[in-house]
Amino acid sequence: MTGILIINKPQNWTSHDVVAKMRRLLGEKRIGHGGTLDPMATGVLPLFVGRATRAVEFAENVEKEYIAGLRLGLVTDTQDTTGSVLETYDVNVSEETLIRVLKGFKGERLQVPPMYSAVKIGGKKLYEYAREGKSIKRPARKILIKELELLSFDGTEVSLRIVCSKGTYVRTICHDIGRLLGCGGGMSGLIRMRSGVFDINRALTIEEVEQAAKNGEAASLLLPVDTLFLEFGSLKLDKKEEKRCRNGARINKAGVVQGRYRVYSEDGEFLMLGEVRPDGQLVTIKNFFEIK
Repeated sequence: MTGILIINKPQNWTSHDVVAKMRRLLGEKRIGHGGTLDPMATGVLPLFVGRATRAVEFAENVEKEYIAGLRLGLVTDTQDTTGSVLETYDVNVSEETLIRVLKGFKGERLQVPPMYSAVKIGGKKLYEYAREGKSIKRPARKILIKELELLSFDGTEVSLRIVCSKGTYVRTICHDIGRLLGCGGGMSGLIRMRSGVFDINRALTIEEVEQAAKNGEAASLLLPVDTLFLEFGSLKLDKKEEKRCRNGARINKAGVVQGRYRVYSEDGEFLMLGEVRPDGQLVTIKNFFEIK
């Protein structure tokens, strides 16, 4: 079984919980996910099944879109409302002030990962240090906040739509917004609406996959691996070229515009993600054909 399964992760499940459940339902050990979601979060979690696990690295680097809840007036140790409250404040923030602060977050910026995160420093995850009561110095990372839209505001509760680059911690965005407003803030909810080309309209519930598995129809839920690469053009190889591809050799494609391509056999089998170099040679970035 090979392909991509888009799950609508339920609240209070870890991403690993979902992977473990799908391994049991699908009877396939080779399953990986395309970007961790916190237990409190719901929404799009792409799973890569079988040989499709080779595509996980490409899914992790894609743009993400979220709907986030922000509760003003508190600061917690986890930067969200599941943590221990460290400070509370009265909230007296106008919508105009909030919008002005939000505008300052758009674009490239440096973000320090929260202590309650899976980032590793010194061979240990930050949340492990945090649970020991330790605070470790963390290097800032460059992120891109492409869009930050105010959806609603009732004086305390804020709803935001966020489009951002990989590695962005929405909890930290919420925390930093509260800090700049002078009243503190913590993330009160998170829905991942989109991960790259996969949006929530394509996502399946755990229950839907369970039912399909009971009916012996789980394989029909999987999307083809090349779905992940639809932004790139396609190339078709003849039999001789296909053999070279399967052997990892370069293929002369002089006259083809340089760039990345989805590469197929004459029969339509997706063989690899490839790249045509300036010298006209097609090289393998990652192959996806089954090894026979």
